[in-house]
Amino acid sequence: METKSIMIVGVGGQGTLLSSRLLGAVLTAKGYDVKVSEVHGMSQRGGSVVTYVKYGDEVYSPIIEKGEADYILSFEQLEATRWLPFLKQGGKLIVNSQKIDPMPVVIGAAEYPQGVIETIGATGADITSIDALSLAVEAGSSKAVNVVLMGVLASKTDIAYDTWVDAVKATVPAKFLELNLKAFDLGYNFK
Repeated sequence: METKSIMIVGVGGQGTLLSSRLLGAVLTAKGYDVKVSEVHGMSQRGGSVVTYVKYGDEVYSPIIEKGEADYILSFEQLEATRWLPFLKQGGKLIVNSQKIDPMPVVIGAAEYPQGVIETIGATGADITSIDALSLAVEAGSSKAVNVVLMGVLASKTDIAYDTWVDAVKATVPAKFLELNLKAFDLGYNFK
C-alpha cells in the first residue's frame, strides 16, 4: 500500500492528542506501519497544535510536506486556513465550524475573519464543514468535539466501522465511553 498522510490541526485544549492516539490505534490494528509526530507550539495557551500521521506498508518519517496530506482534520476554522497548503490535490478537508479567537482577536488588535469556510471552499478543496461542537453537546459534552470529528474522518476511509469503535473503546476512559461512542456515531453518520 502506498503511504497515506493525515494531519490533525487545532488549538491547545481541543483534544487533538487524544484524536491522534485513537487514529494510531485504528491504523495499528489494521497492521499498518504508523508514524506520528506532534507539534505543540504554545498549546497550553490556546496556540496551534498539529499532529502528522503517516501510515502504509513501510513509513520512514511522520513529517508531511506541503501538498502531501490525504486528509486534514481541522478542529477550528482558522487552523484549516493555516494548514490548507498541505492538502494534496484530491485530498479531503474536514473542518469544525467552531471559531476560537486567537490572541490578537482576544486583545482587540485584530478581528476574526468572516467567511473562512466559504473562502476555503472557493479554492476547490473537497471540504466537509460540520458544527462538531453542537453534536458533541448533543452527545453529552462539549469536550467530545474531537471524537465527533474522528467519526466524520472514519466515514471517509475504507477502514471498517467496527475497527474504529474498538479503538474508541481502547482509547477512551470507561466512565466516558458511552458519551464518546455516541459522539463518534453522530460524526460518522453526519451527512
